[in-house]
Amino acid sequence: MNKIQLNNIIDLFEKNYGDLKPFLNYNNAFQLLIAVILSAQCTDKRVNIITEELFQLYKKPSELAEVPLEIFENQIKTCGMYHTKAKNIIETSKILKNKFSNDVPSDFDALVNLPGIGRKSANVILGTYYGQNRFPVDTHVFRVSNRVGLAHSTNVENTETDLTNLIKPELWMKMHRWLINHGRTYCIARNPKCSSCFLTQYCNYYKNNKN
Repeated sequence: MNKIQLNNIIDLFEKNYGDLKPFLNYNNAFQLLIAVILSAQCTDKRVNIITEELFQLYKKPSELAEVPLEIFENQIKTCGMYHTKAKNIIETSKILKNKFSNDVPSDFDALVNLPGIGRKSANVILGTYYGQNRFPVDTHVFRVSNRVGLAHSTNVENTETDLTNLIKPELWMKMHRWLINHGRTYCIARNPKCSSCFLTQYCNYYKNNKN
């Protein structure tokens, strides 16, 4: 993809989506961390419903670290994989309490060592809350970027490398949200809505499948 095509795609995203806000609701770094862990294989809408009540109960890691696992599981049970997520969130809360003085670290290596936090989740926290130039790659970003031709990879880490090599750092988080929104709106996993998509002129997937 050449620079003219890339700039045209960026312009189309800007025109159609503008400056998207984060999809998960939060008021501080700890709340964002909880929401990010809960969001694995769960819709942001469902996570925001769960956290609306959850965040009224727990303001900092030290409060959540003392909650019995069974009670916390019951509080998040409408979220998929809630057994594992509850265990990870409580264990992470204990680590934040004991090792980081109730703060969420702004260091990538420290974050990925927390239970329930992988590369994508760490990048979401660092890019969203701490304002670092990061490019989190979730299933939507992976699918859309490789379909359109912004990336040419078979895994998320190489896709992240493709995207960060192609796009200016100051646009990484903005493009991250645009690609997610596009994946939810038009470029869905099955039967993408190519007939109404505004990127077809530049999309490899459309060119290869339009007939």
